[in-house]
Amino acid sequence: MPRANLTLTIPEGVWIGDVTRAHPDAGVRILAALTGDDAGVGLAEITAADLEDIVADVRGSDSVVELDVLQRYEDTVLVQFETTMPLLLFPVQDSGVPLTMPFTIRNGRAEWELTAPQRRLSELGTQLDEFGIPFTVNEIRQEIEPEQLLTDRQLRLVRAAVENGYYDTPRKCSLTELADRVDLAKSTCSETLHRAEETVMKRFLAELEETGSESSLP
Repeated sequence: MPRANLTLTIPEGVWIGDVTRAHPDAGVRILAALTGDDAGVGLAEITAADLEDIVADVRGSDSVVELDVLQRYEDTVLVQFETTMPLLLFPVQDSGVPLTMPFTIRNGRAEWELTAPQRRLSELGTQLDEFGIPFTVNEIRQEIEPEQLLTDRQLRLVRAAVENGYYDTPRKCSLTELADRVDLAKSTCSETLHRAEETVMKRFLAELEETGSESSLP
């Protein structure tokens, strides 16, 4: 399943963007959030040298209707807030893409990690455009479990090869030694490794071609 890394630029006039731009050295880490039709509630960890000022700015934002300080330690404060403008949550809600928490907002920009089918990521891109949220796609990669790529026999042999130093430079284990350790004929060991390597390399090149030049969501 595709995994995407995005940087969002929060529009002017949105409280979380305005506050973090006013305090560029501060970091706001959104730990949890949920939204309804006209409001959103979130749990955030704010780290800044001028904590009192940034908390006061958040509390003073017109679209923040409630702010509770839950805990404070050194230069970090844990807060729960309610806002009438949870702009960042609307696109993920409407596109059906689950937003990975936590994510960080700094100097008016949010960093997102997302895992979803391509059609959902494409819809997210459309929703971000419709809500006027500029974004940059930093990376898209296909997440594949080794169990989905290799057979059980291939996976066991590749793991044994790595553990015994067969792929080290210089090599710490010869093919003959590896075959003896896994109790396979040398020819069987060689063929199984070759098939596994072929599968991995072809998949690697396919992913490179699919994602290497991407600049927008699929």
